Amino acid sequence: MLTASQKKISFKNSNNANILISAVINFPEDFNEDKKYPAIIVTLPSGSVKEQMAGLYARKLSEHGFITIAYDPSYQGESTGAPRLLENPHIRTEDVSAVLDYLTTLPYINTAKIGAVGICGGGGYTINAAINDHRIKAVGTISVLNVGAVFRNGWANTTRDADAFPLLLAGAEARTADAKEGSQTFPLAPEKAEDAPNEEWKEVWEYYRTDRCQYPTAPSYATSRSLTQIATYDAFSKADIFLTQPLLSVIGSRAGTSWMSDVLLNQAASTDKNQYIVEGASHVSLYDVEDHVNEAVHQLTLFFQKHIA
Repeated sequence: MLTASQKKISFKNSNNANILISAVINFPEDFNEDKKYPAIIVTLPSGSVKEQMAGLYARKLSEHGFITIAYDPSYQGESTGAPRLLENPHIRTEDVSAVLDYLTTLPYINTAKIGAVGICGGGGYTINAAINDHRIKAVGTISVLNVGAVFRNGWANTTRDADAFPLLLAGAEARTADAKEGSQTFPLAPEKAEDAPNEEWKEVWEYYRTDRCQYPTAPSYATSRSLTQIATYDAFSKADIFLTQPLLSVIGSRAGTSWMSDVLLNQAASTDKNQYIVEGASHVSLYDVEDHVNEAVHQLTLFFQKHIA
């Protein structure tokens, strides 16, 4: 249910005019269309939709004077495009810039003050977009995950890049099968609790597969053909040269993925880069556990007030 300060919209993806992006814009309580406001793009994880954690962060950040937008990626959620559930990291990255393109058409947006926040895999996509697109003036991440690295190296960085070679073969085989039979998919979240390899993955299952936060348009599957792009993708490529914007990476003290935040901070060329650790939080608890989310939002608010307000 949308509030009075929210508006559901759709617009053509500037990278592919055949695709309509579905999004929700959040306005500050005292919004005046004759003024110009700083804006924040909030990008969601693989397998998620705007009604889940991205929408939560977008709504809370808008309470602090920002216009925010949470959106469904191309091919997913209520956005259009086929094959459904395609998770092509390069397209996901371009979606961030496409949303920014749309924001520049709105008269009440200060286009010199646009920031971006990405959650989990959306954090990696946001970083990659900021490396390419310096209209993004400040970057925040929550439980950042470089989707290529997690497929190559595992949740806790325990496998080698070369171990992911079978994923390339599986993706190629899926593309051949798709050409004859239609899209094959694989689960992004465990289908059953007993499928989870550890407690954090059990929390992933709980978030996406139970009343905790499951949503009809978020089946948390991806096309198997996506593996040919995911396995070789590096969200942080050239961050050491081109990621010069201010950066804040928020992680949980119990997150098995925290090593990816460490890699990001080590690589980023930015001279204003910081990591904030939410004590007691896991990777997934930063999605929706109220105390953890509020602490993260507070830090993001201070960060964006400094850099784009």
